[in-house]
Amino acid sequence: MNELLDWLALSLTPGLGVRSWDKLLAVFQDPREVLEADQGRIRKLVPGVSAKVIAGIDKDNLRQAAEQELNRASKAQAEIIARQDEAYPELLRNIDDPPILLYVKGNVSLLRSACLGVVGSRAATVYGLRVAAELAKSLCRRGLTVVSGLALGVDAAAHKGALLANGATVAVLGCGLDVVYPRQNNSLYEEIACRGALVSEYRFGSLPEAFRFPARNRIISGLSLGVVVVEAARKSGSLITAGFALEQGREVFAIPGRIDSLRSEGAHRLLKEGAKLVHTVDDILEEITFVSGTGASFSEPAKGGGGGAPLTDEEKHFIAFLDVYPQTMDEITRRCGLPVQKTNELLLMLELKGVVESLPGNQYQKKNS
Repeated sequence: MNELLDWLALSLTPGLGVRSWDKLLAVFQDPREVLEADQGRIRKLVPGVSAKVIAGIDKDNLRQAAEQELNRASKAQAEIIARQDEAYPELLRNIDDPPILLYVKGNVSLLRSACLGVVGSRAATVYGLRVAAELAKSLCRRGLTVVSGLALGVDAAAHKGALLANGATVAVLGCGLDVVYPRQNNSLYEEIACRGALVSEYRFGSLPEAFRFPARNRIISGLSLGVVVVEAARKSGSLITAGFALEQGREVFAIPGRIDSLRSEGAHRLLKEGAKLVHTVDDILEEITFVSGTGASFSEPAKGGGGGAPLTDEEKHFIAFLDVYPQTMDEITRRCGLPVQKTNELLLMLELKGVVESLPGNQYQKKNS
């Protein structure tokens, strides 16, 4: 605990990033030695660390802040894992700039399991949402843990697919562990905390500022054996994740989409540049090595997990607006009076539960059963 307190204390130095941390630890034996060192000695021995950062290395204030952070973690039923800890995932430890600390709420052991990243557009199409969810279900049935970023769209669909298959999923946050972002995913956040794991490198209370998300993406790929891009526009955070995966020596996969869809431009570019095209889950398993579970390709019907799962009251109410005859998304949205995004979400969940069937032309129908 004392060692963790020192790691945590030094990490809380204002302005201290991963690179400056590594410069300090290349000279000093451990964080305790840095905290105990005279600031003049640090300036002399460690070039490249700013004077402002060094001035912030005040051991008494930092240790007091660290104790408060540990108390917050205890109240939140979360763990803080330092980079040297045995529980720290080895794959992540081996990237160029691994996080100094990981804040984890949920099943910590999942971070050391065989993981695959599934990422894509926040403004996903119905096709993208369906494929992400089905892919996640199939990956879980084959023994993999699905890692994503808890964003709207593809990320949320991947997490939901994993949970519907009673599988494992890890959500990497671009904010503090106690901050739910986006708020629309509050219930999903709670479910992952109970049945999977929430992970962040940021201290409690850190807000979801834009600069945090590219850094978050390196953790998604760093935890994973490979990354699948389901849908991505030409300029997309998912392409940043794919770039990190390549730098880290991980496999990159992409799902083909419609050639006239702007939301698939990024995925198609990855395919042109050599990403592995994914048609079934076996296309992924051919490229990665891990101790496999059992299951089927994601192009096959669900076998357990989501099929037959009980419907929520909201889903039961929504079904009244569907018919056994095909209806377009626009028609369903007009009939139920819900926002398009909510209609998409409900249709996806009902499709995963085997109640609704999607048809060509963005049409849906209720199954006769």
